[in-house]
Amino acid sequence: MNKLDSSLVVSALQEAGYDLTDSVRDADVVLINTCSVRGHAEDRVLSNLGHLKHLKKTRPELVVAVIGCMAQRLGPELLKHPAVDLVAGPSQLPQVPDLIAQLRGQHDKLLAITDDIRRPVSEAEDQALDTFEQDFDSDENQLPGQAFVRIMRGCNKFCSYCVVPFVRGPEQSRSPAAIVEQARKLSDRGIRQVTLLGQTVNSYRHVEGDRTVTLVDLLERISRIDGIHWIRFITSHPKPFDERIFQAMADNPKVCRYLHIPAQSGSDRILKAMNRGYTCDDYIRLIDGARRIVPDIAVAGDFIVGFPGETDEDFEDTCELVRRIRYKNCFIFKYSPRPGTRADQKLADSVAEEVKKRRNISLLDLQNKISEQENRNFIGQTVEVFVEGPSKNPHLNASETQALPQLVGRTGSDSIVVFPGPANLAGSFLSVRIAKASALTLFGEVAPQS
Repeated sequence: MNKLDSSLVVSALQEAGYDLTDSVRDADVVLINTCSVRGHAEDRVLSNLGHLKHLKKTRPELVVAVIGCMAQRLGPELLKHPAVDLVAGPSQLPQVPDLIAQLRGQHDKLLAITDDIRRPVSEAEDQALDTFEQDFDSDENQLPGQAFVRIMRGCNKFCSYCVVPFVRGPEQSRSPAAIVEQARKLSDRGIRQVTLLGQTVNSYRHVEGDRTVTLVDLLERISRIDGIHWIRFITSHPKPFDERIFQAMADNPKVCRYLHIPAQSGSDRILKAMNRGYTCDDYIRLIDGARRIVPDIAVAGDFIVGFPGETDEDFEDTCELVRRIRYKNCFIFKYSPRPGTRADQKLADSVAEEVKKRRNISLLDLQNKISEQENRNFIGQTVEVFVEGPSKNPHLNASETQALPQLVGRTGSDSIVVFPGPANLAGSFLSVRIAKASALTLFGEVAPQS
């Protein structure tokens, strides 16, 4: 979501006459797009602002803007920072180019956030955001041939640890006609893969006449666009979940067989305290149902360790769930209290930091072993890969006699594949035969193309 927001703002500023710079010291304007999901992300923003404060002593005309979730959360408090000139929340991104123009003319401080973040956006605000998405939905820095398309904004789940409903506002689904038209325009510009985005993407609902359009309908409509080869969607919530989505994966070759669906804990007691709305058995039944319909589906998960009150027994329940589901991969985080959330207000951060760290390492080690075991099953197989471009770690698959650069791509199930090939393959689909595997990566050679 933040990558998309950054892309939109960059594209809008480029249209306004700006160019990206490689060095902050060459910039007239510096924008920091922020996340508030974890405390560490906000700490990094404050560290960057500390450096910019020193830079502004010699370049007082420099405009510094903080945008996104942290901007919405802290608002006027953030504007007091000596380095900050503009604070703009997620809903105010369409205004950023004009606000920067104002600042460069008068160099005063400006605040643009939503006063009542939980009220539904007005029709005019919704139209401004939708037009912004449509007009600036791509920029030259995206990976070749692929794009993100936001299908909904906000969240209504109110998980007790999560700040998103308080910085992104209520759920609001975009018009399916606007989404399909955006995907069609992207296809006309050479986009082959679209990833549909939502905080809880499977909650997508839009009333269209006498019917309600859901994610299943959206997948089917986008799949009709000739140039689109693959459709992904992230991130899903386990409850409620429309199991017709699994049937769409099974029946429609354009819908990738990949499901990112956070569990967060394997303990029913902790899930209840998190306000997740399901039990561990509910989650297992959902994944078992997915695998009955789509046997080769790849499942990725999220987990929080060290949530208030989490005991060794609760953590072992989480480990058991990871063993039971056998995820493709997991994103594992230490609990971080977020101001304004119910967990921060009602629950003491009772798990010691060293215990959080130990559990984080232990769960990550368990998942890595599972990932490596699962990835070995790919050895000898030929898989379809969408090529992203040169590998950032070419040494991992290098050969002394290798003449071609190492490229990286992803399968439809989101496995990372590294292989030698010419750089001009970026943005294309091809077959790769897998020769070896690690926990995180598959390695192979381009197979003869039919």
